[in-house]
Amino acid sequence: MLNNKVVKMDCLFCKIVKGEMPAKKVYEDDSVIAFLDINPANPGHTLVVPKKHTETIADIEDSDLEKVIVVVKNIAKKLKDELDTAGLNIVQNNGKLAGQLVSHIHFHVIPRFAGDQVIITYQRAQVDENKMEEIRKKLTEEAAPAPKDLDLDF
Repeated sequence: MLNNKVVKMDCLFCKIVKGEMPAKKVYEDDSVIAFLDINPANPGHTLVVPKKHTETIADIEDSDLEKVIVVVKNIAKKLKDELDTAGLNIVQNNGKLAGQLVSHIHFHVIPRFAGDQVIITYQRAQVDENKMEEIRKKLTEEAAPAPKDLDLDF
């Protein structure tokens, strides 16, 4: 534990949180840290990380995720304002198969510039209408109801 935060001893991001590894910090509070990626897709590529060790988005407490996403938003705005970006990508990978290299939930905030060489893409799949309906039903049945204080209009 570090200030009531769970840390994992062999986790790279936990080591940054504890000050055992250097990082070019751009933001820090009691719950969240943000620092420049050492292998950036573009200059200004920032990682936003909860201090409490959690591996994936399915595992993080809602209250912790809320704090992280507010910092993601603020970093995105700061990048847009200070680096005059043409756009930005916010990427969050879960599991090795999805490209998660560090098993500690984090968000990539990647500034985009005209003519940059960043490629974030995937093959578009065609899914049978019956399969789509089957998936929709599964998600509808298994999805937890939205908290009553949130007004989600999809």
